[in-house]
Amino acid sequence: MKINKKIVFLLKKKKLRLAIAESCTGGMLSSAITSVSGSSKIFTMGLVTYSNQAKTSILNIPKHIIKKYGAVSVQCCLAMVNNLSKISKAKVCVSITGIAGPNGGSKQKPVGLVYIGIKTGKKVTINKYNFKNKGRIFVQQQTVKKSLNLLISLIKPGN
Repeated sequence: MKINKKIVFLLKKKKLRLAIAESCTGGMLSSAITSVSGSSKIFTMGLVTYSNQAKTSILNIPKHIIKKYGAVSVQCCLAMVNNLSKISKAKVCVSITGIAGPNGGSKQKPVGLVYIGIKTGKKVTINKYNFKNKGRIFVQQQTVKKSLNLLISLIKPGN
């Protein structure tokens, strides 16, 4: 069984709802989930908050967080997943922010830098990855793959 099908199956079995807020992946994770038949039973929303303006107006990320730390930061990713949880009322939430490239990186924040936040109930984990500058699609695909793997590890039986 493909991982996205397994996630939908497990969330259905546990009667849990999923919401996703994505930036650099532009909806690819939401697409991976909604491509599964029956995902409407578990998927509440997928927000593509690509711009800083969308992050502040839709996800209510305080402007000072983006100004001080940047949109690609632990702080922004944490605010994204926590605010998504409030907005969606879903028990499982995922936030993604990063630099897919090929441009836009810096020494401190290189292309390929991605933060993935997952909130299950009250537990929040923020994971930092650097997928290197191997092309925009590569960074996006690796981010989705990693997000699916993190999700399955947090919702599999026994957790």
